[in-house]
Amino acid sequence: MVINVSGLSAKELKALIAQAEKQQTKVLTRPKAAAMRAKINQYVKDHGYTIEELYGAVSTASSETPKRPSGRRPRKSAGSKVAPKYRNPANLSETWSGRGRQPRWLAALVQKGKEPSEFLIK
Repeated sequence: MVINVSGLSAKELKALIAQAEKQQTKVLTRPKAAAMRAKINQYVKDHGYTIEELYGAVSTASSETPKRPSGRRPRKSAGSKVAPKYRNPANLSETWSGRGRQPRWLAALVQKGKEPSEFLIK
């Protein structure tokens, strides 16, 4: 977060500094999250409850897989292969699936006046 202080008066700067110092003290003196979590868990247990009973099922980010919106198909993995549709006649090992940017060899041939359909794999 960036705050432009160049347009502030001396009084406004002093107030901003006081507010920042107050917030810094608050953040530095509060207990660590893990310690606070342990205190809460102990308090709940001492009174005969469980966290799940009070708040429902507790999910942890590491163990729960993200839920996908209903009605949508899951994405294919980033490494899934697609069959090539175009082949470079000068170098048969160079192919293109038709997805993403055109490869340089095809872009150069198209620039010379050729049609991409001329390089379709039959």
